[in-house]
Amino acid sequence: MKIVKAAFAKGNSAFFFDDQRAIKNGAAHDGFVYVGEPVTPGFSRIRQAGQSISVLLMLEDGQIACGDCAAVQYSGAGGRDPLFLAEEYVPFLEKHIRPLLEGLEIGTFREMAKHFSELIIEGRPLHSAIKYGLTQALLDARARALKLIPCEVVCQEYNLPVIAERVPIFGQTGDNRYDNVDKMILKGIEVLPHGLINNVEEKLGRNGEKLRDYVRWLVKRVEQLRTSETYRPDLHIDVYGTIGQIFDNNMEKVADYVASLEKDAGGLNLYIEGPVDMEEKQRQIEGLKKITDRLRSIGSPVKIVADEWCNTFEDVRDFTDAKSCHMVQIKTPDLGGIHNIVESVIYCRQHGMEAYQGGTCNETDNTAKMCVHLAVAARAERMLAKPGMGFDEGFTIVNNELERIIAILRLRNGVK
Repeated sequence: MKIVKAAFAKGNSAFFFDDQRAIKNGAAHDGFVYVGEPVTPGFSRIRQAGQSISVLLMLEDGQIACGDCAAVQYSGAGGRDPLFLAEEYVPFLEKHIRPLLEGLEIGTFREMAKHFSELIIEGRPLHSAIKYGLTQALLDARARALKLIPCEVVCQEYNLPVIAERVPIFGQTGDNRYDNVDKMILKGIEVLPHGLINNVEEKLGRNGEKLRDYVRWLVKRVEQLRTSETYRPDLHIDVYGTIGQIFDNNMEKVADYVASLEKDAGGLNLYIEGPVDMEEKQRQIEGLKKITDRLRSIGSPVKIVADEWCNTFEDVRDFTDAKSCHMVQIKTPDLGGIHNIVESVIYCRQHGMEAYQGGTCNETDNTAKMCVHLAVAARAERMLAKPGMGFDEGFTIVNNELERIIAILRLRNGVK
């Protein structure tokens, strides 16, 4: 089967692009926006509307395969590709990518994804957002050609067992870190709340007291609202390097503070994502490793999650090989081609690292659903409810696609 036509449609992502460095430097809220000048190159303001581009592939039999190009909320930070603006990249896709797609014989997903992800055009690799959307569309095309769902294609091509079971879902509250937790508990999500602890004064506290109070509140709220005595969600909180800020990146002090949160977590598993941001990959690996080693040496069960500066498959491998943390976030748009997501999860599982298939609130419904197929096939330890910051919408998209996949896989195998 061939691809006969390709088209590209501008769209909106489900959240916004935020200048992370400006926010960490103390930019204040003014309603929904931030006050002040942007710091990261490419930004015209600290918060601006997120954008996407849909890649549409018409197959010989008339079916339409689709994938969405999208980039993370904090584009241009932590070693990531620059801001992804549709008006800049649609003409690029029309000129350089459409001729390569039209007339293409649909081969294996892995071969097509590798080929397009390695393209060098005008002396540069493709933007990670383009790789992301393009490889989604190619996987969708392969699945449609074979009359399978994408999860089955991934299992087939990577020789993975087909397991019709849930992958735990991780909800993010955004700045509405109290009401959205209530929603998560009522809906029984497996991991919560993310929390968006990205500012010392407002959210962490100069001595970490605000985060400690928040953890205690989470435990009490779970006890108050849970509908089953067996409901014990993992607590996973992203602190965006702010703990390092209050301790001047003294890793022993950071580790001791993180360990002290165990008693506040009420026996729930506690994961702390991004305790420090060392502004460079190797220093980040070394810093996280010192924290992780310290936690292990004092017998703390609190776990560290890597995020910043862990953007590519090679980064995931390097953080994993260094044993720098307990869990790696595989931030899906940052990895570009989605085959890298699958291979990252597999690598983590083979090397004793927990794999959190994350992403960003700034994705689309299409990217979120495709990521569910990847997580089920590769068996990530958890996956993000996305897109958006409202929780309900992202959870509905991801959870319902998860349940559909499970039902289809069981139907194929005659399992009730």
